[in-house]
Amino acid sequence: MPAVAKPVRSLPTLQKLGTTVNRNLDAQAVAKEWFLVFADAMNSGDHITVASLLVEDAFWRDLLALTWDFHTYEGRDIIQQFIADQLPKFEPSTFRIRNDLTQLYVPYEDIVCIQAFFDFETTVGYASGIFRLVPLADGSWKAHTVFTNLEDLRDFPEKIGALRDHEPYHKEWVESREREHEFLDVEPGVVIVGGGQSGLTVAARLKALGINALVVERNKRIGDNWRNRYATLCTHSIVWHDHFPYMPFPSSWPVYRPAAKLGDWLETYAHSLELNVWTSAEVVSVEPGTQEKKWSVKVERDDGRERIFQVSHVVFALGIGGGLPNIPNIPCQAEFKGRILHSSQHKRATDHLGKKVVVIGACTSAHDICADYVDHGVDVTMVQRSSTYIMSVKEGMPRLTGGLYVENGPPTDIADRINASFPNFFLKLMHQRMVKDLAEADKDILDGLRRVGFKLNLGDEGSGPLQLIWKRGGGFYFDVGASQKIIDGEIKLKSNGSIARFTPHGLLFGDGSTLDAEVVIFATGFAGGRTAYLRLLPNYLHDAVQPIWGLDDEGELHSVAREVGGRGPQAAKVAGLWAMLGNMAVCRFHSKHVALQIKAYEEGIFGERY
Repeated sequence: MPAVAKPVRSLPTLQKLGTTVNRNLDAQAVAKEWFLVFADAMNSGDHITVASLLVEDAFWRDLLALTWDFHTYEGRDIIQQFIADQLPKFEPSTFRIRNDLTQLYVPYEDIVCIQAFFDFETTVGYASGIFRLVPLADGSWKAHTVFTNLEDLRDFPEKIGALRDHEPYHKEWVESREREHEFLDVEPGVVIVGGGQSGLTVAARLKALGINALVVERNKRIGDNWRNRYATLCTHSIVWHDHFPYMPFPSSWPVYRPAAKLGDWLETYAHSLELNVWTSAEVVSVEPGTQEKKWSVKVERDDGRERIFQVSHVVFALGIGGGLPNIPNIPCQAEFKGRILHSSQHKRATDHLGKKVVVIGACTSAHDICADYVDHGVDVTMVQRSSTYIMSVKEGMPRLTGGLYVENGPPTDIADRINASFPNFFLKLMHQRMVKDLAEADKDILDGLRRVGFKLNLGDEGSGPLQLIWKRGGGFYFDVGASQKIIDGEIKLKSNGSIARFTPHGLLFGDGSTLDAEVVIFATGFAGGRTAYLRLLPNYLHDAVQPIWGLDDEGELHSVAREVGGRGPQAAKVAGLWAMLGNMAVCRFHSKHVALQIKAYEEGIFGERY
């Protein structure tokens, strides 16, 4: 695509647009009038008319439907070029607006949009879309955001609901299931490295599309990646946000789930959906394959058995940090006479009763661990090296989720599409405003933290936690009580002076101060996810692997739900290697995108990435 300057980003406020809105307008009528012109132009390949229906600084986000890739385009001119290039390839047709999902959307008094869903078809599949219209000074309405998403492949639907197996099963199910699990009769179509939420959701999606996958999990049990963390770990994301595909959490479940309970759920999920997971097994290498397959995957099991699979697709589902602890290289660790742990090695506060404990770090794990120590009467000090974004779950979660993931909220699949329809760089603008409101609501906590010297920030350019999550996978704490313990002095705080080195009895800081400790815990996160991928690949392929997490220039996650070569110059060398990672909501939504792409490759209908 030729280089075209992007417009300056700003919110579509009524003041900027130079207009007002009668809140009693017929939103469905306005949306339908716009949509009829849009649908006719898309049907006929009239990219000029499509562009004329957009405001100058519009966004268009496409997930596979029109690009076989993940793209966010900004600005009417850039979008027009994208549409001109892609409409002839996909020939979108059969546009239908969803009147039941058309409504006035008013996130703030000065931002008023009409939001509507639509469905359409392409040469390869069935797609959905969302548009948001904003009012103009001349009385017309034009689109500020358009979202298009591939839902299903033509001729290859998911075998769920009415398409499930209707035939009675008069065979030995237990024996048959065991043979399937061990791949005694057929080879897997895909090998998935990692059996957490990323790997299991991809396996479930692939199975629904008729592709048999083997999930390889190094732990003894499915869910141990949650069970083996510190005993008090509890999710800080809400239950409605975290449902799994095909099998949502029971309606009786608590809003926040203990890690061990979630681990049990993963095990139940895999068993109920009959996913083929080898536990106590490890993928030790992924190398270019033979037998007309792209990849040769060597799997070793703890009982000594070894198997090499030839497959065309390998999904790396290793988490944001790949399970590799990030431990800062602080000098003189060998001199320290106490114990040094990473947070992934820490289990429970009662292991260190009567000890002086120092926790290095000031984000989620650090707060959880320190609070547990205080609750068990252990002397603990948090060492904060850089500022942290803090919000309370009480005030923050309702604002972050925007009413989408709540009791009696919209169905999860609708909420997911609304959520995905906001481009990340547009959300950043919205969140810059939201964070100011949230900081005012959390004023007592934030002021108390400042009084005791806790260093705070408002996120990337004042945009709160979301950009921190997408860019770093950390840097924040959603407060469930530890902040008050810091304010009250129950959790001691050391936030001035950098750590110079370990001493035999603790830490020495750059300002000359010292801190005694018998146990030091690094709550410093995990290494970059790319590192874990490279461990499994031959050295000569390392340069072909693009960044795994973080945002690209369009605001899309680098490799999530995509091949790890991305748009890099050596992408062909690692074709068929996929990345799936993220929280449960990301995995629920994007696992289907991974499965659709793999299925399209296998059926020979995958086109060219744009």
